[in-house]
Amino acid sequence: MPVVVVESPAKAKTINKYLGSGYTVLASYGHVRDLPPKDGSVDPDHEFEMTWEVGNDSKKHVKAIADALKDDNALILATDPDREGEAISWHLKEALTKRKSIKKDTDVRRVTFNAITQKAVTEAMQNPREIDAPLVEAYLARRALDYLVGFNLSPVLWRKLPGAKSAGRVQSVCLRLIVEREMEIEAFDPREYWSVKALLSTPRGQDFEARLTTLAGKKLDKYDLANETQAEMAVQAVAHRALYVTSVEAKPASRNPSAPFMTSTLQQEASRKFGMGAKQCMSAAQRLYEAGHITYMRTDGIDMAPEAVHAARDAIKDRYGDKYVPKSPRMYKNKAKNAQEAHECIRPTEMSKDAGALRLTDADQRKLYDLIWKRTLACQMEAARLERTTVEIGCDDKQVGLRATGQVVLFDGFMKVYEEGRDEPSGDEDDSRLPQIHEGDKTPFAKAGLRAEFAKAGEKDDAAPVANTDEGNDRNGKAVIGGADAVLALQHHTQPPPRYTEATLVKKMEELGIGRPSTYASVLTTIQDREYVRKDKNRLIPEDKGRIVTHFLLNFFKRYVEYDFTASLEEELDDVSAGQRDYKELLAKFWRDFSAAISETSELRIAEVLDVLDEALAPTLYPPREDGTDPRTCPLCGEGSLHLKTSRSGGFVGCSRYPECRYTRPIGGDDGAGDRVLGHDGEDEISLRSGRFGPYVQRGEATEEQPKPPRASLPKGWSAEAMDLEKALTLLSLPRQVGIHPEDGEPIEAGIGRYGPFVKHNRLYANLKEVDEVFEIGINRAVDLLAEKAAKRGGRTAAKALKELGEHPEHGGALAVFDGRYGPYVKWDKVNATLPKDTDPQEVTLEQAVALVDEKAAKKGGAKKKAAPKKAAAKKSPAKSAAAKKTTAAKKTGTSKASASKSATTKKSASG
Repeated sequence: MPVVVVESPAKAKTINKYLGSGYTVLASYGHVRDLPPKDGSVDPDHEFEMTWEVGNDSKKHVKAIADALKDDNALILATDPDREGEAISWHLKEALTKRKSIKKDTDVRRVTFNAITQKAVTEAMQNPREIDAPLVEAYLARRALDYLVGFNLSPVLWRKLPGAKSAGRVQSVCLRLIVEREMEIEAFDPREYWSVKALLSTPRGQDFEARLTTLAGKKLDKYDLANETQAEMAVQAVAHRALYVTSVEAKPASRNPSAPFMTSTLQQEASRKFGMGAKQCMSAAQRLYEAGHITYMRTDGIDMAPEAVHAARDAIKDRYGDKYVPKSPRMYKNKAKNAQEAHECIRPTEMSKDAGALRLTDADQRKLYDLIWKRTLACQMEAARLERTTVEIGCDDKQVGLRATGQVVLFDGFMKVYEEGRDEPSGDEDDSRLPQIHEGDKTPFAKAGLRAEFAKAGEKDDAAPVANTDEGNDRNGKAVIGGADAVLALQHHTQPPPRYTEATLVKKMEELGIGRPSTYASVLTTIQDREYVRKDKNRLIPEDKGRIVTHFLLNFFKRYVEYDFTASLEEELDDVSAGQRDYKELLAKFWRDFSAAISETSELRIAEVLDVLDEALAPTLYPPREDGTDPRTCPLCGEGSLHLKTSRSGGFVGCSRYPECRYTRPIGGDDGAGDRVLGHDGEDEISLRSGRFGPYVQRGEATEEQPKPPRASLPKGWSAEAMDLEKALTLLSLPRQVGIHPEDGEPIEAGIGRYGPFVKHNRLYANLKEVDEVFEIGINRAVDLLAEKAAKRGGRTAAKALKELGEHPEHGGALAVFDGRYGPYVKWDKVNATLPKDTDPQEVTLEQAVALVDEKAAKKGGAKKKAAPKKAAAKKSPAKSAAAKKTTAAKKTGTSKASASKSATTKKSASG
């Protein structure tokens, strides 16, 4: 039977069902070989020769494939139809050849299919080909580049920026996008402007909203009403005029559906609609593909196979009728920069089956399939037909003019099935429906009873006073209501660009030509795992560590984090995959300049690097102070100068007079509260301070006897501005003893740790939802929480002895009877001996217990514990004890030195 190899066991199971018993289908479980994570795996001095090794986890899978080839000398490589899939097939062939499992007469074929269906798999088996050498070379070039950047740049980061974990060819550029967006937000200076709206009524008593567009006969621009005074004057101008309709214009419009999904757009829409991260989205898509429900999910193509287009049109006709099917099929072309290795779009393999028909049990898979199915059908449906209406309203003296807009959906078309989500809310389109209105109609102001409702509606306006801390800003607005009850002026402030979501970041990377479909999810995961970026409410926020790494790269390796450079390198790699460029020449060109930059930076001292970064980050680190004093002067001692410093946890600002002055604060600032004394508790001064991890309270000052005085960080939700002496003392008193546990008499404590508020009993911790519970929780609630936590762990808490029996008479050590999951047992040291059946635990004697544990120890073959005589131990002199410890320590030191020497010798030999 021919041996067919795919990547995953799920895919193998599905394909085996289609091929039947005439084939042996096995899984490689991904890449079987990789570059060893050590220096020398890519050798620039020998034409970038690459050393590959089979991973420990992969050895058994390679062996299984090799064993199967003993029974049939035919190998079919059916891995994914992209560069990574081609590379896996190449790795398999190389590894099996090295094992001599592939011989000269072995029939090795490569097949690909875009969907795991019986038809697609059968056709692929009938059309085998050779392994695509240019695709493999493109893979080798990318792996070599990523290795050379990672294994040469990351050590520079470790040495120059303690706490920095890694840098990467694509991840560092992605991080730069996030950091620069945050800097834009911080530097943004909001501009105030106002708008005026009126709630008007038709002759038939139907109310509608209109906005002021003309004042004093002049068309209003966005910023013309710059302050409240001007807004009030505009309100009065509108309120004191009789208004009527000057024109009504209705225009037909249409809206076309979005293109079918490719990898990036699928990730974006899954993020918008479901809050799915890129990794979560691709994991669900992978499982759908392997089960045969969708086509291949790593693609930058949006074209659809002709048979799929016809199937979609048939499904639309069956479900929604002929009127939803356009006369001719819709064709889509990819507009993305650097689109390459294009496959078909991501679509269902059977258009007639919706999510309900598949009966998917996994929630992520069900939601994602439903999204793909709706988008695919919608892309082949009729356009939506709309009617957009614009109503102009004026007065006799033409001093003011207002406009009302709305639209009516005449035919829903594709919108019956699906509408694409938006990354950010937009106020450009007015989807409201206008009442029946004609030119010349008088439009009096709405009745006074609607005034409160209109004011409330104004507050919901997209640019009205709404807290928006999610985007790093607050909208400070207010409303001015005119004397006519239904004229409203709204204050607005321009907003900074929003922080990236995973969806908008992927979209930006795609626009710039950075990365490829297979890399988006892994890059986003890496920068979060490295703690360079955190995700809060679906927004990506750079950590201090990420800022420092980005500025380091911008100052010392700028070329390699430039958007154009990274995009052009991607284009060159695309040329390799197309067979138009030699990948070793590409590597040589890159390495020549990159290695020179590494050498130059390696010679820099940490102090020099910090000076450069301190200057580059100065606008962020040292913003102007309100009192006009030097922003670099230490606010605590008033003598030292502030400077950027680094630590294992990232960067922070500290005083130059350290250790005399221990002032520190995070890069992002001290929350505006400033360091201050909160009061005194006895002779101790209680102060609020800013540290590298945020604000904290401290008791007293550091001394030689107590270099680290008692401190407590402010918990989440506690602002530095609101801190007072009482709150500080409460924090410093933690952990708080809640009471005594009724079962064992041990104390239960409540406190705040690195993972938030908790209650603790022995080594068992249970989380609390709110910080305030730490100070309020009682013994009964604490016991219940701890019991729930123990139950979730399977009840594996410290067991309580049913009966204490005493010491082992010969070897020492306590003997006791416990109740276990398999019944009562005797425990001595590390020996557990089950009690004979029907034995009452309370009737067990010391002699019986000794016999049971000795018998169990003998069966285990373990040496019995032999304690030193107690009298001898008591007579041992302190001097002899100290001497013994010294001798032991000396032996350990000697052993360590010998090991270190041996290790150094080995390392030197290896490097030589």
